Amino acid sequence: MLAALGFCTIGSFLLLTMTKRVSVLVALVLLPVVAALVGGHGDDIGPMALDGLTKVAPTGIMIAFAVLYFSLMIDAGLFEPLIRAILRAAQGDPVRIAVGTAVLTICVALDGDGASTFLITVSALLPVYRRLGMSRLVLAGIVALGAGLMNLVPWGGPTARAAAALKLDTSDIITPLLPALGAGIVWVLLAAYLIGRRERTRLGNLAPEERAEATAAVGDGPGTPRVTATPPRALAVFNLLLTVALLVCLVLETMPLPVLFVVAFVIALLVNHPRWEDQQALLEKHSKSVVLVTAMIFAAGVFTGVLTGTGMIGQMAEAMVEVLPDSVGGHLPVIVAVTSMPLSLVFTPDAYYFGVLPVLAGTAEAFGTGHAEIARAAVLGQMTTGFPLSPLTAATFILIGLTGVQLGEHQRFIFRWAFGTTLVMTATALATGALPL
Repeated sequence: MLAALGFCTIGSFLLLTMTKRVSVLVALVLLPVVAALVGGHGDDIGPMALDGLTKVAPTGIMIAFAVLYFSLMIDAGLFEPLIRAILRAAQGDPVRIAVGTAVLTICVALDGDGASTFLITVSALLPVYRRLGMSRLVLAGIVALGAGLMNLVPWGGPTARAAAALKLDTSDIITPLLPALGAGIVWVLLAAYLIGRRERTRLGNLAPEERAEATAAVGDGPGTPRVTATPPRALAVFNLLLTVALLVCLVLETMPLPVLFVVAFVIALLVNHPRWEDQQALLEKHSKSVVLVTAMIFAAGVFTGVLTGTGMIGQMAEAMVEVLPDSVGGHLPVIVAVTSMPLSLVFTPDAYYFGVLPVLAGTAEAFGTGHAEIARAAVLGQMTTGFPLSPLTAATFILIGLTGVQLGEHQRFIFRWAFGTTLVMTATALATGALPL
């Protein structure tokens, strides 16, 4: 019963949010609460929700101060040289902007952290999209494609979880998949090109006054503060050095990420706005963006906390394995690879890699398939290409919060492209022998 209740809860969430019947915030909180009541866990809702909130609290704190930090830097004109360089290289062409977005995301995502990738790429590129009148859905979608693909790196969460769950070395998983990763990069660049061409056509078909309206609309979303006058050179140099130091510390993990952003923001605020009145004005200006993003993250904490605490996700994992007939045992790696990306919408990374994957690996072993092959199949989509679309990861809400798009619209826009990444990599893995035929 718990498994069925869990599937109904997630299915209802996707249906309600994608059809815009209720806001994502409402669905994230009310649906798991109702499911817990139906499942007889009413007395445990409080502790379970609090446990989920506790787990996402560091992420919520980090994103709150990260939004404030990068908003301050955008206001201060830190990204103006980069924006001008991108615009010069793109020559106002949405296709070049789209491909450049993919390239930048792939490079930034090498650190394996989705949250920092979204913060850096969106903060740098959103003003560019605003100036050209390009859709924020395009920005969110292409960034999702690049970040999802690069979450395959050995130090990324999915690969590390798969290796730990099946007692493998990360090289056993990733090294045979390098040709597939290369094919995935080509696919993402091609997808960005095609999406850019479609955006170029859309903008070209707009009348001048409609394009002006579109440009204004893109500038109204959260995380898109207007750039102020050019700051003094010494202040600009300080902001650049502080941001570089922050990024280096993020990569080296010298301190917990929330602490780094808190300290960096306070220093930047004090130096850029020494007067108390200016500090208050900046906080008030960007408070809406902070509330929108962090509210979603904490709501997601309630969602995952209740689903995990009631045992729904664990029961869903067992149910998924039990329905597999013996006749498909020999084709299990391909089935795991193809279903891995859509299942990112159903299972948290811990639930899948530590709950579902070991059972799948044991089943495949009975048919002569090694654990490494199943692990490779799983990482081709489960919380890699699928994580920037999943309501079960806080990073997704960072992406949609910064770009100001709706989760349902984002999922409808980019799902087929993300799923295509998994299919391309699966086909390449089969062709190169990384997965058995």
